[in-house]
Amino acid sequence: MFEDVKRAIDQVRPGIQLDGGDVELVAVKDGEVFIRLTGACVGCPVSTLTLKAGIEAAVKELVPEIQRVVAV
Repeated sequence: MFEDVKRAIDQVRPGIQLDGGDVELVAVKDGEVFIRLTGACVGCPVSTLTLKAGIEAAVKELVPEIQRVVAV
């Protein structure tokens, strides 16, 4: 499952990087994905939107077993 989640994150990563940020997959456990936003995403007021509408949506589409994505 970790590799499937990584693949989903890799699909949205280029858009995040275009804005000067990045995302790191930390762990996948019990239906939850733990990520770390870096670069310009740190402190960005729209990082919550990036997390939920971008990253979480992409992960849930590819890996339906995932219930939520959490920034750590």
